[in-house]
Amino acid sequence: MTDLVDCVVVGAGVIGLAVARQLARDGRETLLIERQDAFGTETSSRHSEVIHAGIYYPAGSLKAQLCVRGRELLYRYCADHGVEHRRCGKLIVATQPQQIAELECIARAAQRNGVEDLYAVDRGEALRLEPDLSCVAALVSPSTGIIDSHGYMLSLLDAAESAGAQLALLSPVTALRPAADGIGVCISDEAEPLLRARWVVNCAGLHATALASRIEGFPAAHIPRAWYAKGNYFTLSGRAPFSRLVYPVPEPGGLGVHLTLDLGGQARFGPDVQWIDELDYSVDPRRSEKFYGAIHAYWPSLRDGQLAPGYAGIRPKISGPGEPAADFRIDGPDAHGVPGIVNLFGIESPGLTSSLAIAERVGAIIAGA
Repeated sequence: MTDLVDCVVVGAGVIGLAVARQLARDGRETLLIERQDAFGTETSSRHSEVIHAGIYYPAGSLKAQLCVRGRELLYRYCADHGVEHRRCGKLIVATQPQQIAELECIARAAQRNGVEDLYAVDRGEALRLEPDLSCVAALVSPSTGIIDSHGYMLSLLDAAESAGAQLALLSPVTALRPAADGIGVCISDEAEPLLRARWVVNCAGLHATALASRIEGFPAAHIPRAWYAKGNYFTLSGRAPFSRLVYPVPEPGGLGVHLTLDLGGQARFGPDVQWIDELDYSVDPRRSEKFYGAIHAYWPSLRDGQLAPGYAGIRPKISGPGEPAADFRIDGPDAHGVPGIVNLFGIESPGLTSSLAIAERVGAIIAGA
């Protein structure tokens, strides 16, 4: 006889941690299962650590709704729980006159999404804010910020465990078996389930589609194809030239090679977009050649030799090269027809910003079933 728990959350990245906290606070017995030997070792530890305002996403999309909602929840959470963060602001820059129309489109999209504080500046105003910048116009986003993502995940884990959740590491889920008496959870290729759950929430990130394919009897039509978009980062040697984040106008697949800051003031550039077939976190130093060209457009003073390979992250996309960017998918039984399963697919940026709002959404699906 296997143990029965209310909820099993698979994947202890920032989304899984936030979901486990939410479900435990809702009074549900919750087990968070992670295949690695620590939490947050993949996508959640390999990104820009940016708190996004909610500017770019299609109106009415989950990304737009959950980013704007999640941003406010996240700032409040950080303030209440002592998580280090800063509302440093961001400039989205047009470096050529023909890009000004793109800034205007971005501003209209932000307004539709409920981002009320974005405002436009001309070249002179932009240079008063950031004297080292080169641009013809810019948008200023005061709500954009940066966060200590590891400190945030530690805080979420503490909050989840304080509410009764438990974390199990080194526990790869190899099969899920829906049945009338709960969903059997097989771990580490064990032939029989080690436990049963009333609900399983798939927060496996890069491995979410693979995990969904291991749900016995689950309809394949409801499992999207996984695409991996690698983003390489290069770090800057020397003093950071800006006090705010700097983004060019977006490019296909991402937001362009932008400048972000960590809470210690170190500047880094990226991510770029490199479509890959296998998970690979190495950074090819030769890619810096394209970085220099992209960065010179808005910071001409960057000198040769100032960039060093930093790290790489991989976006768990469900849309491929040349396709429109897919929205977040939070698929409960109403979407796919299988009781007790919630699949989260394509949770890339702005996943960190949206994490608490995503957790709210999952909690509502389970509470309403």
